[in-house]
Amino acid sequence: MAYDEVLAQRLQDLLDGEPGVSSRWMFGGLGFMVDGHMAVAAASSGALMVRADPADADGWVDGDAVNPMEMRGRPMAGWLLVAADVVADDDALETWVSRGVGFVRTLPPKPSP
Repeated sequence: MAYDEVLAQRLQDLLDGEPGVSSRWMFGGLGFMVDGHMAVAAASSGALMVRADPADADGWVDGDAVNPMEMRGRPMAGWLLVAADVVADDDALETWVSRGVGFVRTLPPKPSP
């Protein structure tokens, strides 16, 4: 299944002009990288994958609309999956994108390949 193209376009619109942003296919979705680190991604389910500071992530998990991201049945520390109905709201999407971008901006840039 392809990623949610409408969500991907909304992410592109939000990140337009943000320094160091690029996008690429990963995890079955379209990931948006900031200085080489994935910050957010449009998932195939229409949900939003968000990179978060592990110290903050647990406080945002509600077990319903926001959950830890899992890959092959294992939780991924510092990654959240935000339900599609939550990010349908533009203000909520902007909040979650800001969280992801804000966290990866604290990481050192990855070297170019």
